Amino acid sequence: MKILLVEDDPILGDAVMRAVQQAGFSVDWARDGVQADHVLEVYVYDAMLLDLGLPRREGLAVLQRLRRRRVTLPVMILTARDSVEDRVRGLDAGADDYLLKPFSHDEMLARLRALLRRAHGVADTDICIGQLRFDTLKRMAWVGERALALSARETEVLEILLNHAGRVTAKEAIADRLTGWDEGVGENAVEVYIHRLRRKLEGSGASIRTLRGLGYLLGSER
Repeated sequence: MKILLVEDDPILGDAVMRAVQQAGFSVDWARDGVQADHVLEVYVYDAMLLDLGLPRREGLAVLQRLRRRRVTLPVMILTARDSVEDRVRGLDAGADDYLLKPFSHDEMLARLRALLRRAHGVADTDICIGQLRFDTLKRMAWVGERALALSARETEVLEILLNHAGRVTAKEAIADRLTGWDEGVGENAVEVYIHRLRRKLEGSGASIRTLRGLGYLLGSER
């Protein structure tokens, strides 16, 4: 999954980015509000971590512009502004969560995972299809009692497909969500990951179908 971090403090931004990456997410980091506005119009993200006190354009303005475009991206505000009025303004502007600085990385990541589960309509930390079970906290998968040996990229692709289970996910969308600005994963690489996952999911009751010209669909075997 791909997260947009919007933070102007280089030390805090670097620490948050590393924590989110170590949790298995791809991260793009925007350093000001104008840059954040631009990338939000160009790229697709699964969630945004947003500071309010940004140069060039306030974080609250970034959030308001996002919501005026009818974008339902989950947003967590990370800020030192601790008054009740600030929290009310942030939530009323369309934020889904509000976390005060300084904060624990563990709490931030737990809140981020909760945001993502709600965004995908998942109440539990486990996603199950047939005998396939994926733990969104540990980011591990099992077929029955057998743990699957998945690479980091295979885990990311499986999680993307599981979060869109029953719906088609375009190959381009998978490639985009796997990496940040400075990296590149081609569509051919996505095909390789899908091929490997199909072999590893054999006997699970879950299958990945290719819909020519559209993308991939993960669902129960018929």
